[in-house]
Amino acid sequence: MTIQEAQEKVDNWIKTHGVRYFNELTNMAILTEEVGEVARIISRKYGEQSFKESDKDKDLADELADVLWVLIAIANQTNVDLTEAFNKNMQKKTFRDKDRHKANSKLNF
Repeated sequence: MTIQEAQEKVDNWIKTHGVRYFNELTNMAILTEEVGEVARIISRKYGEQSFKESDKDKDLADELADVLWVLIAIANQTNVDLTEAFNKNMQKKTFRDKDRHKANSKLNF
């Protein structure tokens, strides 16, 4: 699936099942909540925190998909073409960071 197709799927789902888009501030709060759920899993699986019983069935892939879904919804409602934005962002990073990470002694083991 392309990014554009994902944007269309989210838009169609919202219009079919979700009635309408939540406002931008609500979606920003939802995005923050979903990122927090990803952080919770990462801190327990890869970090030093232990899982609580209620966290043991949480799925990182599902939570990352929730983040992506809300991010796409925000892009849709603010008229952002994520394909175009991502391509521009990759160009920016490539130009800006083409040698930076290679020269970082912290990354050379």
